[in-house]
This record gives sequence, C-alpha cells and structure tokens, in this order.
Amino acid sequence: MKKIVKSLFVFTSVFIMGACGTGTETNEKTTATSTKSSEKTEVSSGASEQTYTNPAEMKDSYDIIIVGAGGNTLKSSSGMNASETKFQKENGIKDSNDAFYEETLKGGGGTNDQELLRYFVDHSAEAIDWLDQNGITLDNLTITGGMSEKRTHRPSDGSAIGGYLVDGLLKNVHERNIPVFVNTEVTDIKENDGKVNEVTIKVQGEEPKAITGKAIVVTSGGYGASESFIKKYRPDLEGYVTTNQSGSTGDGITMIEKLGGQIVDMDKIQIHPTVQQDEGVLIGEAVRGEGAILVNQEGKRFVNELDTRDKVSAAITALPEKSAYLIFDQGVRDRAKAIDFYEQKGYVVSGESVAELAEKVALPQEALTQTLETWNQAVAAQKDEQFQRTTAMENDLSKAKYYAIKIAPGIHYTMGGVKVNTKTEVLNKENQAITGLYAAGEVTGGLHGDNRIGGNSVAEIIIFGRQAGQQAAKFVSES
Repeated sequence: MKKIVKSLFVFTSVFIMGACGTGTETNEKTTATSTKSSEKTEVSSGASEQTYTNPAEMKDSYDIIIVGAGGNTLKSSSGMNASETKFQKENGIKDSNDAFYEETLKGGGGTNDQELLRYFVDHSAEAIDWLDQNGITLDNLTITGGMSEKRTHRPSDGSAIGGYLVDGLLKNVHERNIPVFVNTEVTDIKENDGKVNEVTIKVQGEEPKAITGKAIVVTSGGYGASESFIKKYRPDLEGYVTTNQSGSTGDGITMIEKLGGQIVDMDKIQIHPTVQQDEGVLIGEAVRGEGAILVNQEGKRFVNELDTRDKVSAAITALPEKSAYLIFDQGVRDRAKAIDFYEQKGYVVSGESVAELAEKVALPQEALTQTLETWNQAVAAQKDEQFQRTTAMENDLSKAKYYAIKIAPGIHYTMGGVKVNTKTEVLNKENQAITGLYAAGEVTGGLHGDNRIGGNSVAEIIIFGRQAGQQAAKFVSES
C-alpha cells in the first residue's frame, strides 16, 4: 500500500473525531493512519495547506485508531442527500424520511440492507444539523437521479461539496488538537485476546511497528481503482475508465476479511453515466440536476437524464458511439458552480448560440436546435412527452451562452464491502460483531443495494462515520 495525499487522507478521521466523546481532552484519544495514495484531486481544496502531526511524535498506544480514508470525498461535487431537514423546510420543500427510504430502496432494486437504510434516512437531517453546528453549512438544494424532491444539500454558493466539506472537517480536527499522521502505511490489523486492538504501520523510511488502540475504525474506501478486484468480481468492466483516486484498491476490505469479517455485494459496482474519459473525471449529477440534458451524436435526446445511474449509463452504452454530450445554458452554468472546475480543466465547449455550439462539437445544427426547442416547450408545459422526465424542469435552456461536455460511462462507486450493523460494528461470517472493530463509508457494503443514488455516498460517510465515532468512543469508555 502506498502513501495517501494529505488533503484527501483525513476526511473520515476528522469527521469521526469531531463526533467522538470519550470524556478525555488529551491528544492521545486517537491517531489516524493511511492506507493508499492518490493522484490529482478533482476539486481544489485548502486542505492541502493544513499541517499534520510529525511522525516522530507517534505514540505506541491510543484510545481509537482510524485506518485511512478512501480519498474520493474530496472529488465529490453534487452534494449530500438528507430528508426532513431544516433547510428543506426553509425552502418550502415538503419531504419525508419514508419517501427518501422508498426511493433509495427502489433505486437499489430492492436489494438494500433495509436496517442500514432505515437508520440512514432517519438520521440524515440530524447529520446536516451536526455539520452546520460545526461550521459546515449545506443550505443550497438540488436534485439527483431517482429522487422526487430536492434533498441534495450543497454549500451556499452551489459549489462542489468535496473540498468545502473536507476543509471544514479538517479545521475542526485541528482545533481539537487531534493527531493526524500521513505518509503512513497500514499493513495489517490484528486481534489479541478476543479484541481487535492493534495495527501494523510503516512510516516512510522506517521499519514496521505495532500501534495498539482500544478500538479500531476502518474508513479506507472502496475498490473502484483496483484492477484485480474488478477482474475478480466484474470482469465485464475491465478496461473502463475509473473516477476513483488511485488509492481506492480495497485494502481495508482485504485486511478485515483476513480477520474473519464478512463481505457482501462485491459484484455490485456502479457505473456513472457522465465521466470525462481522458482523465476519468466525473461530471457531477448536479449539472443535470440544475437542468442539463443529454444528446446523442445526432443532436437528439435519448433518455430521461435523471433516471437512476444504471439506466442512464445503459442508455449511453447502447449508442453506436457509446458516448454523448451534456448540453446546458448559462443558467445551468450559473447555478452549478462545479462547472467552474470542468471549464478550468478544458472539458467545456461554449458557443454564443446553439448553432455555434453545434458547429464546435460537430453536432447537426438543425437537430440540436429542434431538440432544445422541444425541451423548452416540455419545461413550459411541465410535461416531457419524450422520456417522462419529471424533475429538474424548473428552468428551460434559453439563456446564452450554450455549453457542451462530452461524456461516457465510467467505474464510479463500489456498493460492496464489509458487512456492518447499524452500530457500524464489523460482522463476522456468523453475523456476530467483531469486538473492537468498526467500519464506515465505501469500505462497507449493503446500504445501496444494486445501484447507489447520487448524493447518498456523502450522506453515508457523514451519517455512519459519525455513528462509528460515537460507538467506538462508547466502547472505549466502557472497556
């Protein structure tokens, strides 16, 4: 396992530490150690400018050890789903936990772990409040595929959530003087006398050493960048570009399975429909959530753009070119601030008119013009006769300039992983909790079923990461 980029490493550990309440205020209450590396991040963040604990200060024992973070959080752009929140109420949005539950269950093909899902939706509003209390306000609302209400929460200016969230949580962890170690490999997790209480770590340039903890929390992410995992569980996806940072190779899953932990749903890997292929950068669902449409090489719509990700991906893959264009106007450009990054990267083509845009991306001008006219009429009538889209139709596409981003599907998210209960305790093959071992985030499996809804991954790491911190702290205080 390789080192992890500093700005990505600490997200879940910061988050868990903010939720811990061990009753002690010493710096010994936790240490965090990384498992893998990452390359360039999708969105910029001041997190990279934060300071970290000198490895020379590492002690031999801590109350809680947090192993890694997947790194993909910093790349998140769309937002965090939650229902019955104060921000929804302030915006006149009538939502319910039951609706959130049923739509997520439907999106997952009914295969979701229903106990985890029930806990997830019922604690989503509380998680939004907790973030707000810690200076991380997500009060700008949009919608993602498979959802019927605006329950995707973003920063106030509508910008990408990843960098904002990581910076805010990292700020909180530093304010609490919690040690965070980077450039540190975790090579093994061990059980002694019936409790998981030890990790083997290797700081760069030094010999491996054992660190003990009263509880171990694993937050090391999924396996979307692992060629071996993809080949083993989904050989049909070999060769697909991935949106994952290079550290998402399933190391935490491997270590936990070695301890006897149960793994589930490993063949359930999500393909995201809108990925820039040259660099594997995800074009966030918020672009469609703010009104963008998809067109094929003939300049025509071919799918309900806000259907679930699996269905939209399948529709794109079925096209002769296996790619499509996101088309949007200046209104979408203004509302979805994440587009700033895509433009900086050179992914966005613009035109002063629809005709100019069509010429630049080699689409039939007449067909594209007619497609937009038909779409704008559907928005005015609030009825999409072609593909029965019902969401993100508040604004038409009539405000110059006009924009296009070429996209195709890519490996995005792994629904499989370690089996946990609602206390985030890792379960063995007999469905019994492994004492002292907790896990949260994409390293776990079961919550999302066959297909994850956009905006639910950030919600998962906040809701269950917080739970892992609280439960680990409770275990430590009682042991």
